[in-house]
Amino acid sequence: MKVTVLMENTALEGCGLTPEHGLSLYIEYRGKKLLLDAGASGKFADNAQALGVDLSGVELAALSHGHYDHADGLRRFFQVNDRAKVYVRPGAAGPYFAKDPDAYRFIGIGRDIWENTRDRFVEVEGVYPLLEGAWLVPETVHDPAFAGQAADLLVKRGEDDFVPDDYRHEQSLVLEGERGLVVLNSCSHGGIVNIVRSVLDQFPGKRVFAVVGGFHMFGKGESGMNCTQAYVFQVAGALRELGVEQLYTGHCTGEPAFALLQNCFGPQCSALSTGQSLNF
Repeated sequence: MKVTVLMENTALEGCGLTPEHGLSLYIEYRGKKLLLDAGASGKFADNAQALGVDLSGVELAALSHGHYDHADGLRRFFQVNDRAKVYVRPGAAGPYFAKDPDAYRFIGIGRDIWENTRDRFVEVEGVYPLLEGAWLVPETVHDPAFAGQAADLLVKRGEDDFVPDDYRHEQSLVLEGERGLVVLNSCSHGGIVNIVRSVLDQFPGKRVFAVVGGFHMFGKGESGMNCTQAYVFQVAGALRELGVEQLYTGHCTGEPAFALLQNCFGPQCSALSTGQSLNF
């Protein structure tokens, strides 16, 4: 399998590609072409063109969760691809907000995308088989010790009622490779350890070899993290105990947390960047 990073917060030096706050992964797997997320704008499609990736050939697409920085590039995707369905969890189009210092900011899927192209979305539940060796998988383990630490992400339940998001709209794309399962979860809001444990529970007898995506450890405070160093080390230790050998992370992980993870995993922890290709 080959994973090409079409969009990430950073870009490989000298590649001439445009980064943005978002994530989009193009995947070639067993003769099929898949897309996981589409970034925050159409820029991912410009990067795809520069990399020689034909988005019109994508056969299946999935949305990791209902936030704009993964979904709003679908406007452009639907212009260049008229056939691929986008598989989502129920609630993906919900009213999701971030709590800023002086306001609530809408961070959900652009309303026009959901309303004008509703026929392109397919809601799925449980472990959903996309094709042989590829599944969409929900989080089923909710251990508070490893829960995501973001406290400012909310869902609107009433006119002025905001409650913490439970991330039921989040899912992983799980692919079977030669050395084990590869788990792609773009933000891991529920906590990457809980997500890996969920996959292992739902695929008994299999192992998770690699994890690709963001871990949502970035914060705007002085430390640059929304969690403690102890939490990051705890996560790294648990992933090792679960048998994970390789991490490819970026987007919402943040540089300080990435440095700590790399300190634990060494060269087996790599940073994602626009233009990068991963082979499993």
